[in-house]
Amino acid sequence: MMLEHVLVLSAYLFSIGIYGLFTSQNMVRALMCLGLILNAINRNFVTFSDLFDSHQLKGDIFSIFVITIAAAETAIGLAIVSSIYRNRKYTRIN
Repeated sequence: MMLEHVLVLSAYLFSIGIYGLFTSQNMVRALMCLGLILNAINRNFVTFSDLFDSHQLKGDIFSIFVITIAAAETAIGLAIVSSIYRNRKYTRIN
């Protein structure tokens, strides 16, 4: 795949995530948009690692760390959202 195509796809995913993060009223949707942003960043890490540094795999390893942190963030975020929903019966961001 060409570098330009991957960068356009990453920019598209990143912009959808930013737009959704700023306009969403729901916390679960905001967490999903944050996941889109992190996936766009990971795609760039892997692409540039493959293009410029194919022998050391630094971008691939860094993207695995980002995926791990994103999974932990999602688990903690969903626990907080469920706790807020249990107390207030809605999860809107005000």
